[in-house]
Amino acid sequence: MDRTRTNRRAIPAGAQLSTWTAPDGWPLRRFDWPGGGERGRLLFQTGRGDFIEKYIETFAHFVARGWSVTAFDWRGQGGSGRHGPDPRIGHIAGFAISVRDLTAFWVEWAAEPGPRVVLGHSLGGHLVHRALVEGAIDPQAAVLVAPMLGLTAPLGTALSGWVARAFAGRGDPARAAWKEGERPGSRLSRQALLTHDPARYADEQFWLDCCPELKLGPPSWAWLAEAFASTAAVAADPRLATMAVPVLMLLADRDALVDSRAAERIARRMRDATVVRFGRESAHEILREADGVRDCALAAIDRFLDARAPRA
Repeated sequence: MDRTRTNRRAIPAGAQLSTWTAPDGWPLRRFDWPGGGERGRLLFQTGRGDFIEKYIETFAHFVARGWSVTAFDWRGQGGSGRHGPDPRIGHIAGFAISVRDLTAFWVEWAAEPGPRVVLGHSLGGHLVHRALVEGAIDPQAAVLVAPMLGLTAPLGTALSGWVARAFAGRGDPARAAWKEGERPGSRLSRQALLTHDPARYADEQFWLDCCPELKLGPPSWAWLAEAFASTAAVAADPRLATMAVPVLMLLADRDALVDSRAAERIARRMRDATVVRFGRESAHEILREADGVRDCALAAIDRFLDARAPRA
């Protein structure tokens, strides 16, 4: 693995942040790093509460491999504004809004010739997967990293979804589902939930200190209810079994935020899905893990893209 050092705390030379306007007029924060672009074009979509800057090191890897990299912050988080009155709460009325944004962006972005692929992490993995199942985007290949294809739910997904819908239906649906952190009642620290690498974990706080407007706290009850509903709907969609786009899934067995077993069950029902699993060595943010995990994950992605989205 190339050990060329990347400054994870600066926007790279040659990359730029800009604004893309959705069809309904909502401004979304966009990132483009053309690089040489001789390999093709890669669209990278992050997880809930994430923002573009967290993945600069990963973008650098793909640019070094010849990909032109683009990303945008999901509506309602990062630098793409907020839906509710409290900017600390991650709120959205429905994931169909995000899928429409992705679809409209894809139509414009994918118009240029050459290989085009998509990579989604966590929430981004679910939204990309949903768009694939619905036929809304048409990449040559897709990579889903710790995708939110099911949620960890001590009460079970059916009961937990019912509880989330009940709370969303009573009072303000944009109010926080819990007070702090990535999930309620966890015995693990936030860092332990995300990554074993303290330096990469600290990068996130660096960016939030520089740009506090990027910070997002817990989800709203409406977001949580929609997460249960959307993942269940995609799992039950008959189009899942006929989707032709080849997919690579990277799963962390000990993931405490998303249900890796649900993702593996879904992969078995798909027409062309490859699964790479990590054990106790990996938490949720596989591409921001310690070098051993991260290098293995990137090598698996590179092999997959070389095979399924060959150079034009």
